[in-house]
Amino acid sequence: MEINRDDYLKNLMSKRKNGQVKVITGIRRCGKSYLLKNIFRRRLIEDGIKDENIIIFELDQLRDARYRNPFTLVSAVRDVIGRKTEDFYLFIDEIQMSHKIINPYDREGRKLTFYDALNELMSIPNLDIYVTGSNSEMLSSDILTNFRGRGDQIHIYPLSFSEYYNAIGGDVREAYDNYSWFGGMPLILSRTDESSKREYLESLFSEIYIKDIMERGNVENQEVLETIINLLCSSIGSLTNPQNIANAIHSRMDSKISRATVARYIKLLEDAFLFKKSLRYDIKGKRYIDTPSKYYVVDLGLRNARLGFRQQEPSHIMENIIFNELRIRGKMVDVGSITTRESHAGTQSNITREIDFIVNTKGKRTYIQSVYTIQDETKMAAESYPFQLTGDSFEKIIIRADISKRWYDDKGVLHIGLTDFLLDKSVIS
Repeated sequence: MEINRDDYLKNLMSKRKNGQVKVITGIRRCGKSYLLKNIFRRRLIEDGIKDENIIIFELDQLRDARYRNPFTLVSAVRDVIGRKTEDFYLFIDEIQMSHKIINPYDREGRKLTFYDALNELMSIPNLDIYVTGSNSEMLSSDILTNFRGRGDQIHIYPLSFSEYYNAIGGDVREAYDNYSWFGGMPLILSRTDESSKREYLESLFSEIYIKDIMERGNVENQEVLETIINLLCSSIGSLTNPQNIANAIHSRMDSKISRATVARYIKLLEDAFLFKKSLRYDIKGKRYIDTPSKYYVVDLGLRNARLGFRQQEPSHIMENIIFNELRIRGKMVDVGSITTRESHAGTQSNITREIDFIVNTKGKRTYIQSVYTIQDETKMAAESYPFQLTGDSFEKIIIRADISKRWYDDKGVLHIGLTDFLLDKSVIS
């Protein structure tokens, strides 16, 4: 089954031959390679590019292991192109596996990396370069420095709910239940029964993600790393910080670990695109709050498999899915925090209230509450009250799992059903 990923294809086509290296990032097995080597490659051929003019190196495959050497890679590409003037396209898959090698022409023994190889290849005028990678430390943070503004990042996520539903169809509520259970890793759709889906998701952690992080991050204590993964998976949508996690590890394992070590391990998990941190924003004070923050998992199927499909929290799972959807739509997403002085039983005190998401895009702001169900007027008032404290007129939305029709209340707040929101990209344009 081929899954429609038109938004990413359009993005790639819009950046074609723009003079920059297109860096396609995302968690391993989310569909980066298939998008590039199948969907985009087929489109190029349909547009008249000869198949032999599309050069592909898969650095995670043994047959292409020699091209992890930057010298060998550059030499091979130049051999193919030679003096030809027609257009060529270069695809390098999983470029983070490229080796650093000693530059034999550098008296100080400095090393060459894939950045040097790509900068060299960019001098070929009829070559358009695309690379995929699964580690943000090597790719995202260093692109501007090493490519001197000549790198263009395209981030790929596991399937959004709309991509998932377009592929399987059927009853939308049943589709959402399956999506919230098994997630959107593309190969899930090729597994025909629940047992094989569970085994596949469990193997991604044990055979790929943990091994990659251990190797690339020089992690000394795998047990601690896995405990941090479990704690983050258990606390999606809840405020936490490295110190809280260090304390929890000490309590569970009777082993002390520093806050700095926990912070480093979390950074490795973020660099591997497994988790994403959402910062808290003080709406009244107009500033970010350093800690605590919320962490969301990139795919709920991976999270559920990691916890043995035992810890099902519909409201937190829904919140995580909405967060991912907003990120897929290219939005900046923060957690809203409002502290007010309130009187209770004659005593004045500071009360901090939360808005699940503040979405910023193109100078526009939207406030969102994620609510699984609203049973009565008391619950309705509690969810709406933080909106009244913002002191502005930006759009306000409550996304709910218990309604199917969208409507506005008398305060101008949009109430919209969960699957309606997930399938309608025009909401929060």
